[in-house]
Amino acid sequence: MIIVGSGAVHLKDELLNFGAEVGEIEISRFPDGEKYVRVPLCGTEATVVQSTYKPQDENLIEALLIGDALRERGFEKLKLVVPYLAYSRQDRVTKEGEPISVRAVMRTLGLYYDELYVVDIHNPKTLDFFPGKAFNVSPARSIADYFGDKLGEGIVLSPDKGALSRARKVAEELGVEYSHFEKRRISPTQVEMRPVEIDVSGKNVLIVDDIISTGGTMIRAAEILRKLGARKIFVGVTHGVFAEGAVEKVSNAVDELAVTNTIPTPVSKISVVPEIIRVL
Repeated sequence: MIIVGSGAVHLKDELLNFGAEVGEIEISRFPDGEKYVRVPLCGTEATVVQSTYKPQDENLIEALLIGDALRERGFEKLKLVVPYLAYSRQDRVTKEGEPISVRAVMRTLGLYYDELYVVDIHNPKTLDFFPGKAFNVSPARSIADYFGDKLGEGIVLSPDKGALSRARKVAEELGVEYSHFEKRRISPTQVEMRPVEIDVSGKNVLIVDDIISTGGTMIRAAEILRKLGARKIFVGVTHGVFAEGAVEKVSNAVDELAVTNTIPTPVSKISVVPEIIRVL
């Protein structure tokens, strides 16, 4: 039994097409704006699918309310699939007095859910904050399937060393080379970026990362690759957390921008539903 929350309703039809049994749920609002949830189902096990993009807090609260409603109905084992997990980038204290926000989110979700599945979480180590079993779902196969024919015998790059594992997974699916950009500060206001030990001249390049927001890094990377003689430049990212105007700016800088459907956007061309079904 799969229960689809408001943050994942855009995935419902595709889940049904994969043969998933999707249970009905009632979600509305009280006059004061508070969320109302009712689960008119009985059972012992269920999987809730709820993405927590903007409005992040509202979607997180809804996941908790659904979990509580299911427990109230007697469900004994609950799994939670979160295509995009809000607060995942707030994974450390940078100034005294700050919370580790992703830890607070994980611990709270653990009050109701036994297992947690997150698609391409920013820092996989933060899954340890979840009290039960937690899994990172990689979209590498889906990204590779989408860009494979377009990339050909090209190169997969990550925008920095921290995202190199994502580039490696996609490249391994495609059987091509991979590397990352290296950033070097050459003045207090200027940073140089360059691919590490790899020749992009005359080749197609796919840049992959977990999150794209303003798109500034992708635009800068594309400019550098053009100067180095890259043929076509593609950007494939898991979560399209776009600031205003970012979709157009990045799309204009590269040959194609495509993100997955963890968050519904105009360029959500890659589905993670096959990966979700696979891990469940």
